[in-house]
Amino acid sequence: MIIDTHCHLDDARFDGDLDEVLARAREKGVRGFVIPGANIATLPKARDIAHRYDDVFYAAGVHPYDKEGYDEALLRTFLEDEKCVAVGECGLDYFRLPENEGERHEEIAEQKRVFGAQIELAKAVGKPLIVHIRDASADAMEMLLEHGAEAVGGVLHCYNADEQLLKLAEAGFYYGIGGVLTFKNAKKLPHVLPKIPRERLVVETDAPYLTPHPFRGKRNEPAYTTLVVEKMAELLQSDAETIAEETTRNAMRLFQPLKTLQMV
Repeated sequence: MIIDTHCHLDDARFDGDLDEVLARAREKGVRGFVIPGANIATLPKARDIAHRYDDVFYAAGVHPYDKEGYDEALLRTFLEDEKCVAVGECGLDYFRLPENEGERHEEIAEQKRVFGAQIELAKAVGKPLIVHIRDASADAMEMLLEHGAEAVGGVLHCYNADEQLLKLAEAGFYYGIGGVLTFKNAKKLPHVLPKIPRERLVVETDAPYLTPHPFRGKRNEPAYTTLVVEKMAELLQSDAETIAEETTRNAMRLFQPLKTLQMV
């Protein structure tokens, strides 16, 4: 049994064949799916999909690129939903910062403001965080610790293999491992993976993005979690069945409502 802890099933690229996508994944042993809400505008769609299928759940948050739409009161209405398992996807992303120093400073300050607000919101509602970090490891870790995010924990989505972030395992954080691990040019993540406590590993696809080898260039989908699990087993000198079971139990510990799923 595998749980895909991060798949954007609300993406328009799944509009025409979502039933088939889920069926293929279930045939491969995927028994749970989490849609990471990242934009206020698409949260109703994520919620509707989660309520259509017993094995699909979602999270509610605002991605740093969509920070202008942050609305805490509206987010709270989704977070009260029994199928909403976390706050996020939220975090810091410095990949596309403006070149102008003043604009750059303003952008970083606003990202931090919205991220900090969501950490506090997670603490208020008692739900974990789904954290997006890109080119901002030091600032993101500092904010998580300063805001006391260990009170709720969470997952570092698409863990970027920055070893300084391994300290967050002690603060209740998990590490989302996806298709990047299988890339032929991947060097850092395969090296760092064995340093992550096994009880802190979860599997994700980030579908429809970051499709694993050998399907790079095509739309990613939850069925491909098996490729990630197989690569994890190889690097951790284990077997796929053991990794699948361990990461599933980890995901259920991280996202409590997933415990309603049957371990098979």
